[in-house]
Parts: sequence; C-alpha cells; structure tokens
Amino acid sequence: MLRKFGRSLLGLIYPNRCPVCGEFIPADGEFCKRCTDELTPFTDEFKPIGADGFTAAFEYNDKIKPAVMLLKDGICGNAAFALGKALARRLTETGLAENSDLLIPVPLHKRDKRRRGYNQSELIAKIIGMELGLPMRSNILVKQKLTDSQKTLSAAERRVNLSGAFSVTDTSALCGKIVILIDDVCTTGSTMAELTSLLKRCGAAQVRCASCCKTMKQGEKHDRSQ
Repeated sequence: MLRKFGRSLLGLIYPNRCPVCGEFIPADGEFCKRCTDELTPFTDEFKPIGADGFTAAFEYNDKIKPAVMLLKDGICGNAAFALGKALARRLTETGLAENSDLLIPVPLHKRDKRRRGYNQSELIAKIIGMELGLPMRSNILVKQKLTDSQKTLSAAERRVNLSGAFSVTDTSALCGKIVILIDDVCTTGSTMAELTSLLKRCGAAQVRCASCCKTMKQGEKHDRSQ
C-alpha cells in the first residue's frame, strides 16, 4: 500500500510510461493495454543444466525488446517495475515461489555496473522480493572477472568464457536454502547453469531459475496472431 502511494506521488512529478511504447499509463501500471495484448507469454519447456526449475515471463522478441533495452542502456524508467511484477506473477503461477527462501540476482562486474549505473537484474529482483515477500541478497554472488559478450559464442565457448568468473561471498547464507536466481534475459542458460552449480557447491539445497524474457531458438518462435 505504501509503495503504491509512493508511486502515485512520484507520478505527479514524473508521469509513468509504458516501457515498450512510451504511452502514459497509471502510476501503478506496467504496460499499456495495447502492448500488454501484443506481448507473448513464455510457456515452453526449458531448464538450465542443474537447475531445479525455470520460468520466464515473456518470450524475447521485438515486442518486448524496447523494455529490455531501457534497462541495458542505463535508462530503466518503468521497465524494472513492469518486468519484475510480471515475473513475480509467473513465479507464483508456476509454483516456483513456493517454499523459496531467497532471491539472488545474476551479478554484473563492477566495471559494467559502474558504466550502467545499476545492475538491472538486481532492480528486477527487488520488485519481485516486494511482491512475493522474499528477501533479496545482491552481495552473495559477485562477478570477479570481466568476460566477453556471450552473444556470438557457441555453447562450449560460453562455458569457457564463464569459467571462474563468479564467486560466493557468504556460504552461510546459502546453507540448506532454496534460492531463486533472477536474470533479465536468458538465452542458452549458460550463465544460469554456471551460477546454479556454484550456488549448490556452496550449500544451496535448490536453485530455481527465472528470467523476465527467454529467447527462442529458430523455428520455436510463436506468433499468437496465427
């Protein structure tokens, strides 16, 4: 209630906009109606190696891309709120939120975080934590090594690129815990698989993975207008 009131007050100064098309929307709104109708929910079967479940709010396509790019370009706007609320609902619908203990965002290297001004996965995880009543810890996982962009790498190259890139700072916080690992976009699941393995080696009982968007392989893209 207080958060909604706070957003309403903020909206008097900075009117809320749809993170896809920029149309003005209510202070507690996520997307405008037109964009909401055009977004494609993620419904496919997928799970990163070693994970105890996976879900995503949307398929990654040109419809949702503007909201994702707001986050990646360091602008954010209403994108983290809209994507975080959508993913929180999806976690509840799929049962992955049930009995979970902790939310952990996929970390950025400190140089990348400084350049962008924030870690977009952390902003999303904060919204999810408020929606689900779960604690969010952004200081348990750290990215200690700069890595090459994953976009053009093969699956094998991605694994090599990520090897030794992350570490855990507090194993006691993970002992016996059911963790939900949060990211903005999941492509092949290589990053989530690497982090899942690390978190389990450091004591997590389960690692459930979730991203706001999941890219689809060629031939798997759906068009709801057909």
